[in-house]
Amino acid sequence: MTMPLTHRERLQACLADDPALDRPPIALWRHFPVDDQSPETLAAATLHFQRSYDFDLVKVTPASSFCLKDWGAEDAWEGHSEGTRRYTKRVIQTPQDWERLPVLDPSAPHLAGQLACLRLIKRGLDPETPLLQTIFSPLAQAKNLAGGETLIAHLRQYPDSVMMGLATIAATTSRFVAAAIETGIDGIFYAIQHAQASLLTLDEYKSFGLHFDLQTLQPATALWCNLLHLHGLNIYFDLIPFFPDHLFPIVNWHDRETPPSLREAKTSEFFENSEVCPALCGGISQKSIVFGSSSEVQKEAADAIQQTKGRGFILGTGCVVPVIAPHGNIVTARQSVEEENVMRKA
Repeated sequence: MTMPLTHRERLQACLADDPALDRPPIALWRHFPVDDQSPETLAAATLHFQRSYDFDLVKVTPASSFCLKDWGAEDAWEGHSEGTRRYTKRVIQTPQDWERLPVLDPSAPHLAGQLACLRLIKRGLDPETPLLQTIFSPLAQAKNLAGGETLIAHLRQYPDSVMMGLATIAATTSRFVAAAIETGIDGIFYAIQHAQASLLTLDEYKSFGLHFDLQTLQPATALWCNLLHLHGLNIYFDLIPFFPDHLFPIVNWHDRETPPSLREAKTSEFFENSEVCPALCGGISQKSIVFGSSSEVQKEAADAIQQTKGRGFILGTGCVVPVIAPHGNIVTARQSVEEENVMRKA
């Protein structure tokens, strides 16, 4: 009798397009508001979520401020359905403030707290379940330090000052990534939020985003399970080839809300002509996982598997699962890949 694949083996088979793959992997993740304010409670909540649903990877989702509080940012939980917090204190007010940001060491209190959280999760997690830490791009962090409108205005009016700030953020984040790797993570979930046509031109993103992304990501090049998240609408999917081959074996975006669809991505010129094709992660909309019926969630999952032929594909949502998502819909999503396994064997 053939032994079932472990989560690690299943993901590795998916990424290698191995015919031994038994079913598409599935990975859903969410915020844990209130619990995300201490390493111990975030670790406990993350482990409980994984033990409840047994996903093929665990993506650790701290509040976005975990990497900013040591610079003085403050935020508050006010009940947002995605579990995110509102910033109540911005660090950047004037263009000169970008130039004053100090490079932080991973031993800074809040950065060190997130490293402690990773160690706690690693200790309580099945060793065959891959673990990913969320890393926000320097531009995404800059947005939260200054506010979105202030960042864009400063970027276009005072580019040299913003560049100095982004260099500091990239250096700090690169150090944190290196320290996170020492805790035993398998990859990073790299969140890019400004590769959207409504925010920046592609050339602007290459100048203010990509340059610092590559600096930030340098320590992560040896990890096998990095995931690139392109957040938002009207994204620059063409940005993917600008990252080194093999750096991001998984790509995730809001495929149900913005082009390209999973099918369009699979048949794009980049994917058809590249020897290094990342696996696609998505297929279920945030709207369906919250407001849809179980049959609607099942229908989206089946359609996503059909679009990708179940190859090089990880079932997930385009972003976090909202904290108001019904337990039954999450269970349905999880069971849908098991049903795919039964169909393959039939």
